[in-house]
Amino acid sequence: MSKPSAIVIGAGIVGLATARALAVRGYSVTIFERNEQAVGASIRNFGMVWPIGQPTGPLFERAMLSRSIWKQTCADAGIWHDEVGSLHLAYHDDELQVMEQYAGINKTYRDCALLTPAETLQKSPGVNPDGLKGALWSGTEMILEARAAIGAVARHLAEKYDVTFHWNTAISNVKTATVTSGNRQWHADEIFICSGVEFETLYPELFTSLATTKCKLQMMRLAAQPGNWRIGPALCGSLSMIHYPGFQSAPALPALRKRYEEQYADHLKWGIHVMAAQNHTGEITVGDSHEYGLVHDPFDKDFINQMILKYLQTFTSFKDIRVIQTWNGTYAKMTTGQTELIVDAEPGVLIINGLGGNGMTLSFGLCEQIIAARA
Repeated sequence: MSKPSAIVIGAGIVGLATARALAVRGYSVTIFERNEQAVGASIRNFGMVWPIGQPTGPLFERAMLSRSIWKQTCADAGIWHDEVGSLHLAYHDDELQVMEQYAGINKTYRDCALLTPAETLQKSPGVNPDGLKGALWSGTEMILEARAAIGAVARHLAEKYDVTFHWNTAISNVKTATVTSGNRQWHADEIFICSGVEFETLYPELFTSLATTKCKLQMMRLAAQPGNWRIGPALCGSLSMIHYPGFQSAPALPALRKRYEEQYADHLKWGIHVMAAQNHTGEITVGDSHEYGLVHDPFDKDFINQMILKYLQTFTSFKDIRVIQTWNGTYAKMTTGQTELIVDAEPGVLIINGLGGNGMTLSFGLCEQIIAARA
């Protein structure tokens, strides 16, 4: 009996996660990627696996499933990863109150705790000690260098599971069991479209009928810190608490949001919250902003970067804050609050999309759950 076959369109994290879940179940998998390597949203974000951003329950469990798959994949493929956890830093009493409530609600479900200023500074030498009131520690976060990890996962899938890759091959049409690129065609039992914002080129009517938008984010990278100096955990300003749904369980959050709406109105207008994570070379990735709409200009806005850097310095104290790179990325996001878009475009064709900025955190878990339910 021949193996079931599957075609996956897109070699970003969603496509790779789908291919892995199929391959471990005995599928013969072929991935098509329009570029010679993945250059979209998957490599343009922090590269962090970020369970703390997910609310306790199914999404947190999905994030932890993703984390376990990431960890196993990194071990098998020799991919650098750093299980450093994270610190959300408080410099005002209302910020500390939200963190205290969060830790009280969640400490039985996940590795988290409220830290004193002294305990916080023991965790990270990169924290600004001036006015520090404490921090929320979470031990579940893991740092990856996405630019290297995404390509390494693709090579791992090819080597371990015989996944076939067609790079520089833009699929222009999908019909039932057939995909087309120019005058070439390929067939499979099942087709999975995991091409991020680009799925609108294959199903434009479907794309416009769905509650889908695009988010542009701006990111920066700071120079490698001197003397192999490490910041330890990923560091977050308290603005992140009103960005991630994981904090909505804290009763004091609405009051904190109200203060931020007055004090940080421009930051909220541009969707700015600030985080920093260090890679294996000592460089620090910093961001980000969020602009929503179906079309975005391709240019970075310097005033946004300056707002990010200024806020960064309220909670960090790094050795070298020189900016060595700036860039932007775009990902698909649902406007309804849905955490993903799973749509049967036609018989045998499934679209997996719309994870927002949570692709690195949720894709392995989501795709494992989707394929397990179908297999």
